[in-house]
Amino acid sequence: MAEQLTDEVTMDVDVRFDPDGEPQRYIYERLAAHLAGLIRSGKLKPKSLLPAEQRLADGCGVSLGTARHATRLLREQGLIVTVRSKGSFVCDASAWKDS
Repeated sequence: MAEQLTDEVTMDVDVRFDPDGEPQRYIYERLAAHLAGLIRSGKLKPKSLLPAEQRLADGCGVSLGTARHATRLLREQGLIVTVRSKGSFVCDASAWKDS
């Protein structure tokens, strides 16, 4: 699968995230849900490279631990795949698990 992935980072997509919204949920859950929405809507394209977790954290105004936890949830949902030494990539819609 790594050969089919693009190295173009998708941080240029408008990922506006309000870390203070929905106080009844953990922030990592809100970030994961926000990113999942961008993936499902097609704003984050299949096979595109997500920003590194530190860059994602900085861009969304959250801690590195929050960004890591959110990307772990996205992996568990089958929305992204992480390739060692390459990064995290958006999966094809056909690979998404019901979540």
